[in-house]
Amino acid sequence: MIELENLTKSYGEHTVVDAVTTQIPAGGITSIIGPNGAGKSTLLSMMGRLLPADAGHCRIDGHDVFTTDSKLIAQKMAILRQENVLTVRLTVRDLVGFGRFPHHQGRPTEQDRVKVEQALDYLDLLPFADKFVDELSGGQRQRAFISMVLAQDTDYLFLDEPLNNLDMRHSVQMMRLLAQLSQELAKTVVIVIHDINFASCYSDQILAMKDGRLIDQGTPEEMMSTPRLRAIYDIVIPVEVINGQRIGIYYR
Repeated sequence: MIELENLTKSYGEHTVVDAVTTQIPAGGITSIIGPNGAGKSTLLSMMGRLLPADAGHCRIDGHDVFTTDSKLIAQKMAILRQENVLTVRLTVRDLVGFGRFPHHQGRPTEQDRVKVEQALDYLDLLPFADKFVDELSGGQRQRAFISMVLAQDTDYLFLDEPLNNLDMRHSVQMMRLLAQLSQELAKTVVIVIHDINFASCYSDQILAMKDGRLIDQGTPEEMMSTPRLRAIYDIVIPVEVINGQRIGIYYR
């Protein structure tokens, strides 16, 4: 499991993440929701060791993220940033191959090549494997980056806005894919997401942040209620059950 204990991050006088303490069980999808500026991406970046914490601890299966050897942590969890910019022109296969670096440290083996091909196949990217990443559509490019994370072959996947720049069809495909990953490959997937309805339909657990604090946590059935959503977003969001899913009607 993932254990957060008083995790804190500040910039000058502004506290971005304020003493967050919680546990995220292994398995399934956990979504982190909340308004802009709530501290969601900063929290995920600390969990993924992209940012140091000013105070507190993050433990993954008992290993402290900030003090454990980098190679070991990289074999436990993988993180996808919100914005992914390539400074060199790479093929899809080369990009996905970077996910194996924590294992081979620059000396890829046959097992590493197999893992890369499996990750490409799992995300239906084999037909595009020799294309350059900048030649792909937005949805294909996002799948390529997630394939790189998958090739890292970790138990925990942290994804910051995986639906970024995707249209409705590709967003649905991406969420179905993440659900498939968590179920078929026994991955623990933690995502930062803006759309509460995607969080409702695909999550096993939802964490809600506001003003840097973790203010609520529960299952979609518990979290998708008008009073709880109002406390998070400061607007009245009616909730209706459609095809067994709790949907927030926030566009009226």
